Amino acid sequence: MTMERGAVGASESVPDFTNVAQLVGWNAELRPAETALVDLTAGRRVLTWAELDRRVSAVAAGLAARGLVASHRVAVCGPNSLEYVVAYFAALRAGFVVVPINPEAGLDEKVRMIADSGARLLFGSVDHELPEVRRVALTEQGLAELEVRPGDLVVSPQDREALAVLLYTAGTSGEPKGAMLTHRALLAHVHQIGRLQVVSSSDRVLALLPLFHVFGLNAVLGVSVSAGATLVIMDASAGDVFAAIRDEQITNLPLAPSALYRMLQSDELVSPLGSVRTVVSGAAPLPAALAAEFQRRTGLKVEQGYGLTEAGPGVATTFGVELLGAGHVGRPLPGVEVRIGDGRDETEPGEIWIRGDNLFSGYWPDGQGGPGRDGWFATGDVGYRTGEDLFLVDRARELILVSGFNVYPAEVEGVIAAVPGVDSVAVVGQPVIGGGERVVAFVVGAGVTIEQLRDHCAQRLAPFKRPSEIRLVDELPRGATGKVRKGALRQLLAVPGADD
Repeated sequence: MTMERGAVGASESVPDFTNVAQLVGWNAELRPAETALVDLTAGRRVLTWAELDRRVSAVAAGLAARGLVASHRVAVCGPNSLEYVVAYFAALRAGFVVVPINPEAGLDEKVRMIADSGARLLFGSVDHELPEVRRVALTEQGLAELEVRPGDLVVSPQDREALAVLLYTAGTSGEPKGAMLTHRALLAHVHQIGRLQVVSSSDRVLALLPLFHVFGLNAVLGVSVSAGATLVIMDASAGDVFAAIRDEQITNLPLAPSALYRMLQSDELVSPLGSVRTVVSGAAPLPAALAAEFQRRTGLKVEQGYGLTEAGPGVATTFGVELLGAGHVGRPLPGVEVRIGDGRDETEPGEIWIRGDNLFSGYWPDGQGGPGRDGWFATGDVGYRTGEDLFLVDRARELILVSGFNVYPAEVEGVIAAVPGVDSVAVVGQPVIGGGERVVAFVVGAGVTIEQLRDHCAQRLAPFKRPSEIRLVDELPRGATGKVRKGALRQLLAVPGADD
């Protein structure tokens, strides 16, 4: 079996790879002198495909020389950088399992993930004593000290089902778990995107989304490397995005909705947006109004993808289809099957089930909670289908039960978001004495009043869907990708006296 060459931006076929790191070596053979990476995080550093491949092999050899053996876990904790990319592919090439860790996470959370995964080596820094874990600075000097020039090319293990990445996620139960992503799952996703031919070797892709997140790691980094595109790495919090787009002639712009919103607030946003041909939103829900306003200002359609960590991450995308309004997330990726509930009536909201080679193998360490024997996996999301088109309603575990009636937070949020002056809103359920829940809305917006919001909801929502409480707040707690941390809001409501 071969992968279509569209996965790497040309016409001939490529080997059916068994290890994600083989994508780097393949490009080093095809286009050795072309630019693979541009790092803007500290000046401007450039690596060609041949240079990237050599550094990956040297670090892989250095890791093996440290006594690590296949399947040992290697944690990577740091911001996006050239070194992050080298460390990631080096660990995979040597047969190890990468454990990406959010550098902004709390110390306890970092330590817990390192301990739970059994990581033997840490790229980056954690301000805590880890006597069983060797450390390597995630810097140019740190990798240089680790490198060993191999006498022979480091050969990647030939097992598609071998574990490649252990990514910690809330899963469908709400408790943090390590999702076990094999080389097969990661390669399947980049192949599925490759069949859509949305990224080619002539593209220059901006890497703003964090590489510790599945969207940045595989939908941006993995897809870009698969296509032989140039990846331009920058720190969104410290760099000028518009300058990077202009100076680096960015053609492909993957962003979180929060980044799109910040761009809309800038006077530098112009139409057309320089060299950009493709804008993709991921890692968090995309409000339809935000996408429409961005297209109005720039003339660029905002494509979006729906996915989850357990799908590595792709499920559906709007590429090649007409946008159909709120909740529309496009059609399933090639090779991904989707059904609603038991499949008998997919026009009614129900839990979304998925099946495909891109699915994970269960949760660490014993594989519990993965796809069933028939390959189907319950996502925990609620949606419905109209023909081939998939619409996302809400997370099943975020469903609010009010007096026996289902309330989908996304519906209430959409109504409140339509009020002029509202910048953002999050709706959660709060348990009440006697059973059930009540609806609580947290709203950010200058000039809006609680009375105005209540009146608006009363005109547009059934009584059981209306917020019992509306709180005006300065900001909503968000993760690194801009997604609202609703767990933090629920914890706030759990504080004694918080609902007085």
